[in-house]
Amino acid sequence: MTDQHRPRPYESYVYAYPHKTAYRPLPDRPVLADEWAGESKDALSLYVHIPFCEVRCGFCNLFTRIGAPDELTTRYLDALDRQASAVRDALGDAEPVRFAAAAFGGGTPTFLDAGELERLCDIAEKRTGADLRAVPLSVETSPSTATADRLAVLADRGATRLSIGVQSFVDAEARAAVRPQRRAEVEAALGRIRDARVPVLNIDLIYGIDGQTERSWRHSLDAALAWLPEELYLYPLYVRPLTGLGRTGGDGDRAEDDGAWDARRLRLYRQGRDHLLAEGYEQVSMRMFRRPGSPAEGPGDHACQTDGMIGLGCGARSYTSRLHYSFDYAVEMREIRTIIDAYTGTRDFSRAEVGHRMDGDGDEARRRHLLQSLLQARGMETADYVARFGTGPADDFPAELARFEAYGWLDAGAGPGLLRLSPEGLAHSDALGPALFSPAVRAAMAAYALK
Repeated sequence: MTDQHRPRPYESYVYAYPHKTAYRPLPDRPVLADEWAGESKDALSLYVHIPFCEVRCGFCNLFTRIGAPDELTTRYLDALDRQASAVRDALGDAEPVRFAAAAFGGGTPTFLDAGELERLCDIAEKRTGADLRAVPLSVETSPSTATADRLAVLADRGATRLSIGVQSFVDAEARAAVRPQRRAEVEAALGRIRDARVPVLNIDLIYGIDGQTERSWRHSLDAALAWLPEELYLYPLYVRPLTGLGRTGGDGDRAEDDGAWDARRLRLYRQGRDHLLAEGYEQVSMRMFRRPGSPAEGPGDHACQTDGMIGLGCGARSYTSRLHYSFDYAVEMREIRTIIDAYTGTRDFSRAEVGHRMDGDGDEARRRHLLQSLLQARGMETADYVARFGTGPADDFPAELARFEAYGWLDAGAGPGLLRLSPEGLAHSDALGPALFSPAVRAAMAAYALK
């Protein structure tokens, strides 16, 4: 199939399905206890969202605000406490309740000071019942907030993984991405993280920044590798509406058209992938690379395709088999501040407010299962899919899989019973994922009014 018929390689990063822009206010405001009744709760994932950052990077469209005036962090933690208690009540005790994984994200969780991080861990443990020292606990941080006292709290409370957004070790590239930091500050933060002896260090890097070349990209890769990180994530730069770069009309003064930018990002991706593979790293997904022999993170038996998620905080999602729900979503700072203020003033967290109804084991569930399995480098055992749905992926998605095969995105040598992407398929994950969206989800996303 000719290149002109292929979709663009960078359509959108699919980290969950459906995307929040497909969510809508739920007119019945369903009771959480009813939604969780009968759900399997023996391998839940807990995600706690902290929507604060010291600065907002130019590429960022996450739900976060700059700063927290007037004791806002205290009021936010108070609301988290109320929400966690309400959610645990909704889970009930009719079925076993156990958390198999936990994560603190944002925003920047380490925007909280050491005492506030202690309280955050207490809320997770005492209100929800999650045993943070017995399950994998991942926490996101930044160079400016990875202070020794904060890291000591997290290490003591059971953190098994710290993820730091570096993006580039080249100061000029960091500035081009509107990420105000200096390499010396990054290196100092990495030293403090290693001193904290958290088992897994992840470093995030971005390719496609204005002015970035193969040489400067290799420089950042080697600077990261010098710390022997257990994990590395390589992210393509996106310029999204309402972000800092989006408001300026693009990535700084980037002179490339979209086709040339796509080609440059693909070149940089392949360079980064090949370099990490040559250094002995294993590719887990398009973005994630892991160093073999890295410490085990714990039981980690949560499966995102089938197990539920409890999200706490105004930017977190929760999943049951029948409903995905959250709070309102926005990118623009004024709208985010309004939503956070409403969250901190909420007294009753017993109902879902905004979300998307799923269809049990119907078409949407099948799309989600296939998408979240296929985007992993190990692929999907088709027997697992058949056991859950009673049909095979080729029965349910013949046109999509035939198209992927024609593009060369499927691994013809995977063997019977395994559906797996080829290296070229992994490289085009950000086109393949959106190709599996249902017409209804596409329509809802297209109708979403950006704010």
